[in-house]
Amino acid sequence: MASQLSRRKFVVYSLAATTLTVAAPLGCDTSAAAGAERTPGAEPSDVLVTGTDEEMLVLEVTAANRIVVRLPRVEVGQGVTTAVAMMIAEELDARLADVDVPLAEARRKGNQYTGGSSSVSSLYGPARRLAATARARLVTAAARRWHLPASGLRTRDTLVIAPDGRTATFGSLTADAARIRRPAVSSKPKPASRHRVIGRPATRIDARDIVTGTARYTGDLTVAGARPTVVARPPTLGGKVVSVDDRAARAMPGVHAVVRVDGGVAVVAETFYHALKARDALHVTWAPGPLAGLSDVAIRYRLLAALPPLGPPPSGSTQVGGEFAFAFVSHAPMEVLTAVADVRAHRAEIWFSSQAPMDARAAIADAIGLPESKVRVHVVRGGGSFGRRLNHDAALEAALISRAAKQPVKLMWSRADDLRHGRMRPASQHRIRASLSRGRVVAFAHATASVSESYDGAGASAQGGVRATARPLPSDSGLYNFGRLSGDWGSVELAMPLGAWRSVDSGTTRTAEEIVVDEIAASLGRDPVAFRRATLRSKAVRAVLDKAAGAGHWGRTMPGGHAQGMAVHEEYDSCVACLVEIDAEDPKNPRVTRVVMAADVGTAVNPRGLEAQLMGTAVDGISTVLRAGLHIDRGAVRESSFTDFRYARQRHAPLSVMLPVTSRSSRPRTASGPHGPRQTSGLLVQCLDC
Repeated sequence: MASQLSRRKFVVYSLAATTLTVAAPLGCDTSAAAGAERTPGAEPSDVLVTGTDEEMLVLEVTAANRIVVRLPRVEVGQGVTTAVAMMIAEELDARLADVDVPLAEARRKGNQYTGGSSSVSSLYGPARRLAATARARLVTAAARRWHLPASGLRTRDTLVIAPDGRTATFGSLTADAARIRRPAVSSKPKPASRHRVIGRPATRIDARDIVTGTARYTGDLTVAGARPTVVARPPTLGGKVVSVDDRAARAMPGVHAVVRVDGGVAVVAETFYHALKARDALHVTWAPGPLAGLSDVAIRYRLLAALPPLGPPPSGSTQVGGEFAFAFVSHAPMEVLTAVADVRAHRAEIWFSSQAPMDARAAIADAIGLPESKVRVHVVRGGGSFGRRLNHDAALEAALISRAAKQPVKLMWSRADDLRHGRMRPASQHRIRASLSRGRVVAFAHATASVSESYDGAGASAQGGVRATARPLPSDSGLYNFGRLSGDWGSVELAMPLGAWRSVDSGTTRTAEEIVVDEIAASLGRDPVAFRRATLRSKAVRAVLDKAAGAGHWGRTMPGGHAQGMAVHEEYDSCVACLVEIDAEDPKNPRVTRVVMAADVGTAVNPRGLEAQLMGTAVDGISTVLRAGLHIDRGAVRESSFTDFRYARQRHAPLSVMLPVTSRSSRPRTASGPHGPRQTSGLLVQCLDC
């Protein structure tokens, strides 16, 4: 079956409807999704797919002249709805303001996963093909209505335009277009040379709604009977309720229910004010969690013990290296976790923001004892994620509370709830050794140990054992010509709620490695940028390195206590270079004063969105390297808000000035990437300057 699916044709289907409705399967092979040029004369169906018909991207042209594409991904601030709207507007010649991209509910089959930096690249081919097919049918419908050759008509601003100036909106043609099976004009997407929307900076389609407060998040939803709900949680990770005296809470005005759940004691009330007041009136006796005797120092000791040995270095070589410790980090999305749940005896309905809604539905169905077919999951936009919404803790808990309370609930985790009991990036320890001989690196070894999640329900493994794990080598990307690469991973198992945080391992692994690259250059008496340029394997990485160094004036004279630094990274077939200037006159309070980033991501569908993502990564780096982290104190997370989880404020971030730069690279790119398809190569330099 797999081999049959891998050779299926890419087909755009016309669905039976009174309006023009077309659908295409997702999961095309990478070159198709990247908009790769096809063989001259080849039909659209010559593009192969690996997806299934159950996972469709569906486009409808409504009679009201709206273009509606229900997206099987989630918008969490990354701008995917805007990118898809731009793809559709490009191929339809529609106004961007006329394109609506609502989020699809959890589906029964297919892939509805938002992650792995794959959304835009995987949607690029299907979305453009859909829009091009719809445009061909609309033009054909207009030609038949006006008795004109279709080849003489053109499209613009959600209109079909005749040579004599007559116009027809797409909405007025949609019913006729729905009956057309063989369009009279080509349904192939445009070549990149004709793009007028893709590749041009665009404001987010939801920007006005966000800044005016009309964008609807889970907390804004009004679901019949769903009452505000909060949970009293244990002081330590994994703590359990021993007993609860809820008499005072139940007697308070506005309280509708008090129920025990695995994570604590839930209060359902008329408003969140009533719920919070009643929660604070509970008298709960807690059993300590399985990590109650463990703090940061002991965890760090275990990580050091779990580091695999590096092995002997090459004989006759000299060694340069270092050790690096990274703390636990919360995702801390601006919108706190919220979920609405209505669980009845024979069905359930859940509303929340999810990067993996199909997985969430399966877990919720299993927890409440219903078949998956009886559980409906509505996907709602999220106010940030950074990997946090890959997990569905709040939705699962809301469903269990609704079942126990026998009424719909709107559950909100507070900031303290998520910081102290939510998912976090695991702490890790790194040991790196570079072996030098005759002025070059002949071997590079990187050993890592990180905390891994170990739950068995009863917390039997909570005190944590040390074991080696089979994972990719930390330095196996071969970014530099560093001779023999080696490395290994170890782990410390602890009963802690862990989760993927931005690029998963590379955020820590590559940070440590780039610091060591600087140490190598210093030991060889080489300039750090010149050393990188001479040892990098990839021309694309060298190109972004040169762009950042030039735009940032690498090597300029710096005042005392100030310095420049440079780093590069390559992942998801994209690459980036980052030049940073730092003020360390007060070593206890260093401040980044300037950042210049050059990124090559192929075709940036929305360069303005790419700029925003680059700014976000810069602020995240400043935050998690210099300021923010979670601390474990006798089994409890110490931080509870942004007061002590010290993410960068405006005063810690440089001011921003954008500098777009034309790419000098003409190599074709066809692999997936985080911000766009790999059709052509493009560079964008971003300067953040005080």
